[in-house]
Amino acid sequence: MGTELTIGRGGPSMRISNVLQVKGAAVATVPSSAPVSEVVHRLAHHGVGALVVSDDGAAIAGIVSERDVVRRLHELGSAVLERPVAEIMTVDVRTCGLGDLVEDLMVTMTEHRVRHVPVLDDGRIVGIVSIGDVVKVRLGELETERSTLLEYLHSGR
Repeated sequence: MGTELTIGRGGPSMRISNVLQVKGAAVATVPSSAPVSEVVHRLAHHGVGALVVSDDGAAIAGIVSERDVVRRLHELGSAVLERPVAEIMTVDVRTCGLGDLVEDLMVTMTEHRVRHVPVLDDGRIVGIVSIGDVVKVRLGELETERSTLLEYLHSGR
């Protein structure tokens, strides 16, 4: 199965489904009732910057990031580590679908200042895309454009 490209505002752009094919669809989650100390453990264990908060592994209750933990640690001190995730998570979660364009997700991430966006299919979590994933895709697109232009120039056409 090939990589599906669509011509967008600024040229070709990959779909979110293609990003997940490359990076994988694993999503680290945590239940809303878990203590924040569990968030810290899972962030470190999975080597990620955010966890999807889900009580059933399918529906999104929120998202919690390293940034959320640090800000609340600053406000409340170490006592925050025993508080439930539900108290510090972001409830208004930006999401995307498998058919969405990476280019459009870049705009959403920039406008709403989010670094992690869960991917939904039929209302269920099927992946997560980070700003690093988006940058990697864009750099690949730029390299492809560069190579194409160089090939064109060297062919003398």
